[in-house]
Amino acid sequence: TWTLSVNGVEDWIRPPVVGHSQVGYHPAQKKVAVIERDPNSSDESTASLYRLAADGSAQEVLASLPKSWGRYKRYDYLTFDFSSVQEQGLYVIRYAGQQTSPFRIAAEVYSKIWHPTLDVFFPVQMDHVTVNEAYRVWHGASHLDDARQAPVDHQHFDLYAQGPTTDTPYEPGEHIPGLNIGGWYDAGDYDIRTQTQYAVVRDLVATWETFRPVRDNTQVDYDRKYVDIHVPDGRPDILQQIEHGALALLAQYRAVGHAIPGIIVPTLEQYTHLGDGVTMTDNLVYDPKMSALESDGIHSGLPDDRWAFTSRSSALNFGSIAALAAASRALKGHDDALAKESLETAVRAWNEERSRQPDLFRHGNTTGKELAVEEVNAALELLVTTGEQQYARRLAQYLPEIEKSFSRFSVTATRAMPFMDEAYRARIRELAESHLEQMKQHAELNPYGVPITEHGWAGNGTIIDAGITNYYLHRAFPDLFGPEDVLRSVNYILGTHPVSNLSFVSGVGAQSKKVAYGMNRADFSFIAGGIVPGVLVLKPDFPENKEDWPFLWGQNEYVITLGATWIFLAHAADELAAKQN
Repeated sequence: TWTLSVNGVEDWIRPPVVGHSQVGYHPAQKKVAVIERDPNSSDESTASLYRLAADGSAQEVLASLPKSWGRYKRYDYLTFDFSSVQEQGLYVIRYAGQQTSPFRIAAEVYSKIWHPTLDVFFPVQMDHVTVNEAYRVWHGASHLDDARQAPVDHQHFDLYAQGPTTDTPYEPGEHIPGLNIGGWYDAGDYDIRTQTQYAVVRDLVATWETFRPVRDNTQVDYDRKYVDIHVPDGRPDILQQIEHGALALLAQYRAVGHAIPGIIVPTLEQYTHLGDGVTMTDNLVYDPKMSALESDGIHSGLPDDRWAFTSRSSALNFGSIAALAAASRALKGHDDALAKESLETAVRAWNEERSRQPDLFRHGNTTGKELAVEEVNAALELLVTTGEQQYARRLAQYLPEIEKSFSRFSVTATRAMPFMDEAYRARIRELAESHLEQMKQHAELNPYGVPITEHGWAGNGTIIDAGITNYYLHRAFPDLFGPEDVLRSVNYILGTHPVSNLSFVSGVGAQSKKVAYGMNRADFSFIAGGIVPGVLVLKPDFPENKEDWPFLWGQNEYVITLGATWIFLAHAADELAAKQN
């Protein structure tokens, strides 16, 4: 029985929220603060921009009455455009008794906003290794007992399922050797979700090939299973992360011959674990002949090992093929043997998939995206890697599917253009023109000009993906898509959004998310560089992002896919902003 007592404040007016980038703006870019206002407010205050001097004094440089945008959900919105101010410096905005945190107008404002994500968040998420940072150990070398074959006809409580057969040489409960290498904790959870792993690998490869970041701030030693944050080792960190993901994907092919849905703990008691991942299991391979307290230092009788869900899925296989083909390009010169194995595995798996009827096993969000999307991605990456026309022909065969749903294929279809014929390129431009009109319509649905979703998982991933899509479309069709189509997504993530003006990237910006659902969520703390899902629209019209409660995972759970796409988008913003000079 629940008893609810409501405490109301008569005539209460919610203070306005001045949404702005907590990092700041490039001098040449468009600069618009979005003010979220209680609909019962009749305030007609002027918004003012102040430049802060070295002695702490503030000089007003611009003042105007904000422009009314209208109603979105339950609030009224105003916009304050200060694009005309281009002098580099430190600024604040004042409106109706509110003052923002200081932010910069500077040419290099986007140059480092991805550093915490690559420097800290990604190393912290690395499985099967100890992760150290100065005097802190984030976690030990966990799950070295991976993994036991999941039971058949079993539905797990976290979106995994095993079909009627194992699709492997192993019996239910039997140890599958070789899976205890590579991979990242998927999120605040401690599972290795293959669909996540291959998406991250592809996005990191895209960043490497497009922007070539050679930042070296992390030591990775696989012989010692040891990672040390803020200790350079002479190798680009992004390549080491690509390597870590590729190792996890290759381990599956080495062990069972195909991609698998993933690896996760079998019990709720383990799943709700809060603390060091090394304490989730005893790190000893389960031996059913031993008693629960018996051990020989390698095996034990404790059945705490994670389960491997191994049902074949063609969509998963194609997703892994795409990632391994991409990784093979990036890893050349970094680890030539791994690069060679990645490509050989991708080609072999492609040929096998194309020679058989597709495996259509699907469950939850662990068996890949739509088969067409995953196969197109695989064909593209193999085409880019090998240049062989068989992959171009397969892409061309999918053109009718691309025409039906360009938004799902836009990045892949655009990236393929240099390898395809003139007719294909002309058709993609026509589709891009139609997409532009749809995008303009969607941008008018809210005052932020980005696609805010209304599902059970908040929409920062969709917003980042939209920015990346617009970057690729801008590169292909600069006469249609401009830099602002990309920068709007960046500024939304950095604070120009509903509810608050916090940066959704922990540790980036003057004020950012400091209570989030990561592996340290029990501490009500954060991991620098982690990105949360963001604003969740509660039906019918209440936008929410709780700042003090990490366990609302749909609003505040870090996932590594957002980390990888954020690194790309941050580089894109830095490149495009610089070109506006």
